[in-house]
Amino acid sequence: MPDASTATAAPGDSATPELMKAISAAFNSRDVDRIVSFFTDDATFWLARGPEPVGRTLKGKETIRKALADRFKVIPDMRWDHKEYIFAGNRAVSVWMVKGRGADGEDLNYEGCDIYTFRGRKICAKNTFWKMVEHKDRL
Repeated sequence: MPDASTATAAPGDSATPELMKAISAAFNSRDVDRIVSFFTDDATFWLARGPEPVGRTLKGKETIRKALADRFKVIPDMRWDHKEYIFAGNRAVSVWMVKGRGADGEDLNYEGCDIYTFRGRKICAKNTFWKMVEHKDRL
């Protein structure tokens, strides 16, 4: 399981509604430089999909930048419609619907959430989860 804990929150580490709205707007702009400006240089981002039990682990701002640039080439209209933000000290949760169409024809229309950990009002950890949409009858 990823370790996103950064011990206790220091003054200035808490997320605010304004900060979360700015981060959400950056992701919806698909401007990679704007997005990564919200991350610490040593940030970790766990993607919802990937070869690991945690999805795929991205470590460091430059790795995050490249992965997002690659993603937006494949899903150029990817968009998150944010429903709710939840705050807890230096942590915040964003609940959203992601939509878009992949170059492979996949239609994204999933509910999900991001769990953020902040250090100095920058994202030091971001863990993404989304619902698995299946067209089979199983639990």
